[in-house]
Amino acid sequence: MPEVPPQFDQFDDKAFLKTLTHQPGVYRMLNSDATIIYVGKAKNLKKRVSSYFNRSSISPRIKQMVQQVTTMEVTVTNTEAEALLLENNLIKEHRPKYNILLRDDKSYPYILLSQQEFPSLSFYRGAKKKKGEYFGPYASVGAVRETLSLLQKTFKVRQCSESYYRNRSRPCLQYQIERCTAPCVNMVSEKIYAKDVDFARKFLQGKSEQVINHLVSEMERASENLEFEHAAKLRDQIDALRQVSQQQYVSDLSGDCDIITSRMRDSLACVQVFQVRNKMNLGNKCFFPKTPAHYNEQEFLSAFIGQYYLHRRPPEEIITAHEPTESDVLAEMLSNQRGAKVKITSSVRGKRARWLEFASKNVVTAFESRLASQAGMEQRFTALESIFKLKNPIRRMECFDISHTSGELAVASCVVFNREGPNKGEYRKFNIEDITPGDDYAAMLQALTRRYTRIKKGEGRLPDILFIDGGKGQLTQAGQVMQELQIEDVLVVGVAKGVERRPGMEQLFILGDKQPIHLGADSLALHLIQQIRDEAHRFAITSHRKRRNRSRTMSPLEGIAGLGPKRRQSLLKHFGGMRGIERASEQELAKVTGISKQLAQSIHEILHSH
Repeated sequence: MPEVPPQFDQFDDKAFLKTLTHQPGVYRMLNSDATIIYVGKAKNLKKRVSSYFNRSSISPRIKQMVQQVTTMEVTVTNTEAEALLLENNLIKEHRPKYNILLRDDKSYPYILLSQQEFPSLSFYRGAKKKKGEYFGPYASVGAVRETLSLLQKTFKVRQCSESYYRNRSRPCLQYQIERCTAPCVNMVSEKIYAKDVDFARKFLQGKSEQVINHLVSEMERASENLEFEHAAKLRDQIDALRQVSQQQYVSDLSGDCDIITSRMRDSLACVQVFQVRNKMNLGNKCFFPKTPAHYNEQEFLSAFIGQYYLHRRPPEEIITAHEPTESDVLAEMLSNQRGAKVKITSSVRGKRARWLEFASKNVVTAFESRLASQAGMEQRFTALESIFKLKNPIRRMECFDISHTSGELAVASCVVFNREGPNKGEYRKFNIEDITPGDDYAAMLQALTRRYTRIKKGEGRLPDILFIDGGKGQLTQAGQVMQELQIEDVLVVGVAKGVERRPGMEQLFILGDKQPIHLGADSLALHLIQQIRDEAHRFAITSHRKRRNRSRTMSPLEGIAGLGPKRRQSLLKHFGGMRGIERASEQELAKVTGISKQLAQSIHEILHSH
């Protein structure tokens, strides 16, 4: 029997196409829930949109997508490049089901050289609102950390926060280990410090040879003047700088350039981006975008590049393994963003070909590793389904754990796994309040109640399995929450460490069953349970440590209403630190500029109530 063509009765495409313009623009497909499921751009809107409703030529996957359409929206633009930019903005905002989705990895990190009397070098990510000089963007956080560490050893420019710097009364450990010259307590003159800052700036600008030549001349001059101790210090600095230059992976490519390679198979796609700035290889980063199966490699690369540079300044040249579709339009959009010409090339020779081959080897390695990892994860999920005798495949799992220090500042973690592994974008942490310190049962009850109350209100979706790191006591708390919220379709499992508390000896308690389950140490199902349990434990400890560190570094003055940063600084300077403020009377506090009698009274009462 011949295939019956699909009937597009949900959407009157003929009436819609009659009114559609031939100009360039962006179209959006919406389903019955008014959710955008696909965003596309076109040089000719009428011609492009009409192709979706040509019953004889569209693929089965496109048919499946179009059958869900109930409404279409259109935005007309002046040029195709404008349409491409709008398309990528809409994809980033709405994340449609049938578009390639590049995971939002925040923004690329920079190194910030602040604008102060004694400037600092620091890691920076986000909108460039702070005053100072920005160097980067770097390929990864690791590349920034490494560069900062090397600079700290060589030039000893401070890397501490402004609040830490302003409140020092003696040099910190960084001075003791010769990683800083302690400008906070005037251990270095402004002139000498400014010279170190200038050297660091030139190095970050890719002028390391210029810095080395200057230091060599200065060393020779010091030697001639018989200043041998100073000459020895300069010699050590030159040696360190040469090592830093070697570790910065000096490239033989001129100008700013990105090398982008990709690999695809079915719905799995991998992209590697290598960055070269000022002849320095700033490292690489790997991406695994969510990719619908109907994309080919050229379309995939075009979609990736459009989203990747949406909020990043493109380099002068982008070298790709395959020529992206409509590369001329893509180059025009990127040139508009950069304010200068951007070239996209795929047929390269010589040095560029060697770099492209190097990047291609890296993307194959990353792709094969991910593929093997996914296959292993699928086997673990299948084994777990078999152990628990589940009729339907597991799509989502959650695991909770509690972390605290002697009962204080407890934090509960909730980690989420799907069939691809950890879904870190959906992790949640809960700061536990108003319980008896050390009461893990009460902490677990509070975290689970807060989590699943929100889900019942529609702020998320239920897991197929809920794991609790603990035994029968914690499991009882979970059962109480499930009963009160009338949640019935979730399998709740307690993971106890067993008598000897060794990996492989875990006991699994299923809510409602009296006898625990013991799995062998080589069980794939147990390996998956251990993985999600250990991830919940790691996330809980990390979150607790952050909360603990914040509480330890926060001044008692910060919680006082009406006492802003300037007034706090005035108090600290006037009394020489917190101890002096705590000893001061209300009358003495009121003598400080900006501190009224009422505010002085509040400060005195709050500090002495502690």
